[in-house]
Amino acid sequence: MRAIGNIYLAWRKGKGSRRIVVGVIKNNATEGTRFNYISEGVTEATKYGFTPYEGFPNIDKTYTENVVSIFGQRIMRSERNDIDDFYDFWKIDKDYKDDLYYMLAYTQGLLPTDNYEFLADFSPKKGLSFISEISGLSTLKLKSDAIKEGDILTYKQEPTNQYDRDAVKLYHGDLFVGYVKRVHNKVFSKILHIPQIVVHRVEKNGKINRVFIHIKY
Repeated sequence: MRAIGNIYLAWRKGKGSRRIVVGVIKNNATEGTRFNYISEGVTEATKYGFTPYEGFPNIDKTYTENVVSIFGQRIMRSERNDIDDFYDFWKIDKDYKDDLYYMLAYTQGLLPTDNYEFLADFSPKKGLSFISEISGLSTLKLKSDAIKEGDILTYKQEPTNQYDRDAVKLYHGDLFVGYVKRVHNKVFSKILHIPQIVVHRVEKNGKINRVFIHIKY
C-alpha cells in the first residue's frame, strides 16, 4: 500500500478533451490527509468551464478535515451485490478495501456523472500492480480489432511532448495505440525494471472507445 504517493485530482471538459491536474491529495502519518488546489491547473481549467469540487469551494485553502470522507463518497459501497466484480476489475487487495485513500488511488474514483479522476503517483516497488487507461483514443479512432483483451503492449517515453514531459506512448506491435494516462505515466520514469502492460478491458462499438490496461512490476 505504501506504493501510493500523492493522488492528483484531474478534470477535463469532456471525453476526448485533455486532462488537467487541478488539485493534489497528500497523506502522511504526521499531518494526516490534506487537499489543496494547484493554481496553474485551476487557471487553465477555468477557461473550459471548471468550477471547484463540491465540498472544497476555496481554491486558495489547504483542506485538512473530512478530505478522505468527502472524496471517498465516490467509491462503490461494499454492500452492493456486484462489489466483488468491482474489486476484481480494479485488482483490489481486499486487505485494504476499507482504506478510502487506497481505494481512491486504485479505482480512480471514476463516476459516469462528472469528469473528475483521481490519479495516484505510484512508486515502482516490486509487486506493484494497478489498472490504468489508455488516453488519446478519440483522436486515433482505432479499428475494433486493433487490440483485444490479453494483448501485451510495449511503450516508449516521449519527454519532448509539449503537454506532458512524462508522456509514455503505447504500441501493439508497430501500431501506436495511445498514451498511458497522465500522472500514472510518472512511474515509468522511476522504474528499475521493464513493466508488463496487458490490455485489461476493451469497450467498443464499431470502433474502440475505451481501453483499460493492467500495469505490473
